[in-house]
Amino acid sequence: MSDVQQQIEEVVKGNPIVLFMKGTPNFPMCGFSARVVDALKQSGQPFQAVNVLADPEVREGIKVYGNWPTIPQLYVEGQLIGGCDITLDMFQSGELAPLLEKAATDAS
Repeated sequence: MSDVQQQIEEVVKGNPIVLFMKGTPNFPMCGFSARVVDALKQSGQPFQAVNVLADPEVREGIKVYGNWPTIPQLYVEGQLIGGCDITLDMFQSGELAPLLEKAATDAS
């Protein structure tokens, strides 16, 4: 496993809810990231955000790690949930909030 893959794995496994995104939760740098941040904030659970624009190796590495070609990528309890479309579909159907609540509760 490369250094960047190891670094990504540590973040994913070390935090119950992680969003790899463009920008930060306060200053998203793309619309897809902004929409996922909004859904996460509305869920009320704390989450870790990783700005992939700050490190080109992480930006490319996360695509390999999750075998997912786009950013943002949401991980809950170490599992890739998906990108913007899947996360928003889960948010709108009511599936996302209980998943995030369980992850936050399991972590505490």
